[in-house]
Amino acid sequence: MPLARLVWSDDLLHYDFGHGHPMAPARLDLTMRLAAELGLLDSPELEIVGVPPAGDAVLESVHDAAYIAAVRAAARGVLAPDRGLGTEDDPVFPGMHDAAARLVAGSVDVADAVWAGTVTHGLNIAGGMHHAHRSAASGFCIYNDAAAAIRRLLDAGAQRVAYVDLDAHHGDGVEAEFWDDPRVLTFSIHQDGSTLFPGTGNPADVGGPDADGTAVNVALPPRTASAAWLRALDAVMPAVVREFRPQVIVSQHGADAHAKDPLSDLRIGVAALAQGARMVHELAHEVADGRWVALGGGGYAVVDVVPLAWTSLIAEALHTPLDLSRPMPPAWRDYVARAVGRVGERRLEVDPVTWRRWVAGYDPADAVDRAVLATRRHVFPLWGLDPYQD
Repeated sequence: MPLARLVWSDDLLHYDFGHGHPMAPARLDLTMRLAAELGLLDSPELEIVGVPPAGDAVLESVHDAAYIAAVRAAARGVLAPDRGLGTEDDPVFPGMHDAAARLVAGSVDVADAVWAGTVTHGLNIAGGMHHAHRSAASGFCIYNDAAAAIRRLLDAGAQRVAYVDLDAHHGDGVEAEFWDDPRVLTFSIHQDGSTLFPGTGNPADVGGPDADGTAVNVALPPRTASAAWLRALDAVMPAVVREFRPQVIVSQHGADAHAKDPLSDLRIGVAALAQGARMVHELAHEVADGRWVALGGGGYAVVDVVPLAWTSLIAEALHTPLDLSRPMPPAWRDYVARAVGRVGERRLEVDPVTWRRWVAGYDPADAVDRAVLATRRHVFPLWGLDPYQD
């Protein structure tokens, strides 16, 4: 049995809003080529599968039928800005329905495989479209594959699923879908919504009346850097996930928290993003028998950040973490020069991070510590945890 399944085919490159849009399919192409050059795709522990677009039954598990019909019509040029279709963020393009539905199929496929025990870890780097809502597109996201994967796990018999979102932007669509469902814990660490799209994810937002405490939001100030980000993640996420005791962890690994990303104001390095993925991975083995579904997400530094961050994610799922000090493969750099018209980095990112655990003490003068404590005060008592102590 292989350790991990990765959904991939060139068909996934058809999710393309057009020239100049930040969600460039090149970020996927460059990631897969880097993973191939580093030998990850040849691993006997990895199986790679393609998928057809998801059918309506799967899509309707998290989207209204009328919205799905609107997406189909939009793919033929019928705009529906009231549903987020034909906007600056989500311009319409031919084949949009099939392209977006294929992303959903990929995340559902790996969720099925992980739940069935066919593999331990599932990967869909083309997925992570966490902003889409039941009846509207939002933030470059047409269909919400992360929500569909969680819904499939619940329908298959999972009683508790934890969703961990590391994107710079709040995972609002997933949170909204499971706001009042006590079977799903949604955790999001993101730039404060008062300073960044989608404007949500307040630490006081803790879930619906039947699911108090199952929405967990860490809203970080702009310019939060790697060490503080890891401190914040470690200060909240493991404790609540352990208390929740999920049978599966689904995680979203948007790379847009990076310092080079043009669409956020965080300052996180690749090494810290890789360490965040490792935290999630280790927690999956600790509390969920290793069952882990890892998705992509945002990330708009197409050459310098996304390929390395997501190649590192694939390596993590294969239990072979990347050495971030090694040179970039020359063949990959040559391809970047031909395909993108610019020179790629010569080395993988060297970004050692040392960080202070929460147990070392709270600093009231530190804006990140204040943000962490706000979340802990709102959420921890709901789980019988002390917000001031580890």
